[in-house]
Amino acid sequence: MKSIKIIAMAVIAVTLCTGIFAQTHDHSQMTSTKTESIKVWGNCDLCKARIEKAAKIDGVSKAEWNKDTKALTLVYNPTVVTSEEVQKRIAAAGHDTEKFKADDKVYDNLPGCCHYDRKK
Repeated sequence: MKSIKIIAMAVIAVTLCTGIFAQTHDHSQMTSTKTESIKVWGNCDLCKARIEKAAKIDGVSKAEWNKDTKALTLVYNPTVVTSEEVQKRIAAAGHDTEKFKADDKVYDNLPGCCHYDRKK
């Protein structure tokens, strides 16, 4: 009987300590995400795959490009990566963004179906 009381008291003590820890845990270290819509030029499903692959780097939790609207929905952690870094990666893959133009040689090497009308 004595051992049952000791076990019960230990369970209660652990439960109370866990509850106290949960109340005093520092949540300031939790990171927030930022959602942004970025214009990225392309035409087809090959473009979609290439753009999304280029955008998915450390700090990016979601990158989804819509070929009809030419909009990339980007969800990222701004303490890890910036929108500009992601856009540079996309431009390096051959697709113009709002802020960065793809290198002409890289663009020229895209499959024909991926050649979109470029800004002058």
